[in-house]
Amino acid sequence: MPAGQSNDMESRIRVYIVDDQAIIRAALRSFLSARSDMEVIGSSGDPRAALAEIEKLRPDVLLLDITMPGLSGLDLLPMIRKSVPRSKVVMLTHHEGETFVEQALKNGAEGYLSKDSDPAELVLAILAVQRGDPFISPRVASALVGGLRGRTGGRETASCRLGTLTPREREVFQLLALGKSNKEVASALGMRLGTAKKHRENLQRKLECGSAAELARVAIREGLLQT
Repeated sequence: MPAGQSNDMESRIRVYIVDDQAIIRAALRSFLSARSDMEVIGSSGDPRAALAEIEKLRPDVLLLDITMPGLSGLDLLPMIRKSVPRSKVVMLTHHEGETFVEQALKNGAEGYLSKDSDPAELVLAILAVQRGDPFISPRVASALVGGLRGRTGGRETASCRLGTLTPREREVFQLLALGKSNKEVASALGMRLGTAKKHRENLQRKLECGSAAELARVAIREGLLQT
């Protein structure tokens, strides 16, 4: 091994990617691997499988999507914080609303970046969080400021109500929005049928939805369910 190569390898920022779209993972891997100061050590489109691998690899920085099947990035985030507290997390997502940003930062994310941002911003975000500085892309910050200015004292929005859901309720919500029955939800999440029914009742009350179709409309409108 040439002199100095070992030190260069050790100084690279070790990055792990969690995104359910294979083409996004491949593009990010290609882009970051072209840099001499970064190394993509793994990636996964399955949030739960990713957590197990992250615990073993202990990356320096995690790039984490929000909308993924089974478990959202917002719900995976507290698990990551508990398992690998030293790893920095940058949310990389299409969601730019203040509810998503607030939840991500509250749950321990160090950075928040829109997928529509310039690729150079991704590098800046990774470098910033690695040295201990927070990073919110200008595009997201602008949307956040606009949302805060536009807040009124009127009726609570669906986005605000979504922020009150527990991680378990969000899992149930996503399945119900997909048209799953109470029995199918119970089976998928390993809970009793009565528990699934109770979660459904709570969700309909919290989100002010009277049917599964209305739940689906809320999920689509908030970007939690793709059409």
